[in-house]
Amino acid sequence: MITAIFALLFLVIRIYVAVLLISCLFSLLFAFGVLDNRNRLVRSIGEFLYRATEPVLAPVRRILPQFGNVDLSPLVVLLVVQYLLVPLLVAVEVAILTHSTQQFFS
Repeated sequence: MITAIFALLFLVIRIYVAVLLISCLFSLLFAFGVLDNRNRLVRSIGEFLYRATEPVLAPVRRILPQFGNVDLSPLVVLLVVQYLLVPLLVAVEVAILTHSTQQFFS
């Protein structure tokens, strides 16, 4: 049961990372004029990607300094997920499965 919950959490994280990467690619294609915002499908996809990623990216943007027109917030979020969130979840899962909390308090 516990492994299924953690497997679901990892799946949600992987899906969110994919949505974040697709959102970055979408905004890049939109900025270079490859995608047309007047197209209803393109606009709908863009709105979905914006609504899915903006709640996480907006607080990061407020903290980061401005680098001109370069938005580094997706990079920061991806690094935090890769190097903090995933290892923390793995450590919690291992601690729960081995019934050991010693690694958290040492």
